[in-house]
Amino acid sequence: MPGGALAETIAEPSRLAQAPRSDGVRLTVAPTIAAAPASQVPFAIRIAPADAMPRNSFLRVRGLPPTVSLSDGYAIAPGSWAVPLHALSGLALIVPVGAAGRSEIGISLVGEDGTLLAEARSILLVEPSAASAAPREQPAQPAQPAPPRGPLLTPADRETAEKLVARGEREIEQGQVAVARNFFLRAAQIGLARAALLLAATYDPRELARWGVRGVQPNVGEARKWYERARELGAPEAEERLARLGAG
Repeated sequence: MPGGALAETIAEPSRLAQAPRSDGVRLTVAPTIAAAPASQVPFAIRIAPADAMPRNSFLRVRGLPPTVSLSDGYAIAPGSWAVPLHALSGLALIVPVGAAGRSEIGISLVGEDGTLLAEARSILLVEPSAASAAPREQPAQPAQPAPPRGPLLTPADRETAEKLVARGEREIEQGQVAVARNFFLRAAQIGLARAALLLAATYDPRELARWGVRGVQPNVGEARKWYERARELGAPEAEERLARLGAG
């Protein structure tokens, strides 16, 4: 069939509707086609008798939802497709995600000269399947490991460590980072998580900048070592500080 004749036939639906029908050809299609969103379903159209079809005839499908497409043929307008007869054996409807609703589809067999040879109708019903609509069982989540806990300090040890940390913090306020490190180190060796975190901070370039300390050389390796120790002792902030060091 010449391309111009096919284009003219497709572009004039009123001409197709007024054309005489052939009583010798029949179209058969399922009365209802059920589909789920994000699926591809067979679009079985049968023409009988096959030897009664004029040469170069084709199918015209109308009424599809604009987002639904066919596996073969080509779109001629939103919801309308022209399909060559050789494509019927594997023709399928391609339904995208989010499609839903009921559509009446018209299928016409059209001759080369625009003659309407046969017609059939079907309903496309798109709705979520029971399996996809049902809430999915969430896979069991692996048990999260409990956060590490520091050693159980005796009240006396805790009091001693807290006093050392307090003295170290006063030295930090005075800009005496090297002196503060000694107090934090002694408290961290006792097992106080906060002391290890503060000791790591005295080597952390970002923390030193935040404190406004000048003349103190940062040491990322020492900062990482003591942040890891703080994490072992149960300091919750240590993980974030370690990640920040890695990103830096």
